[in-house]
Amino acid sequence: MPTYGGLYAWEFRKGKREPNIRVDGQFVANDSDQMVTAALAGMGLAFVPENMVLAHVERGDLVPLLEDWCPVFPGYHLYYPSRRHSSRAMTLLIETLRDAGKPPAHRSAKRTRP
Repeated sequence: MPTYGGLYAWEFRKGKREPNIRVDGQFVANDSDQMVTAALAGMGLAFVPENMVLAHVERGDLVPLLEDWCPVFPGYHLYYPSRRHSSRAMTLLIETLRDAGKPPAHRSAKRTRP
């Protein structure tokens, strides 16, 4: 959703209702890692993908809010030419994107090195 110079509107979904809520406050960040760090420091709420905070939630450092309003992210869609042999860089990119949506415990330990 483009912001056109404004702040991002938080997107929610519950059934057929899909409100976009504009929020403001004393702290504004444009980086998800900064948002998580601020939330951990008690500075407020962070609207970030669940996989970014899963470990913090499991440890009890953060608490999920409005779970029944959070839309499900279906995943990335990557389209690339079907070739028999992909470059090592393309293979690494595909592996990284496949792992990005998985919880940390389910990510691939083995990585292809370029």
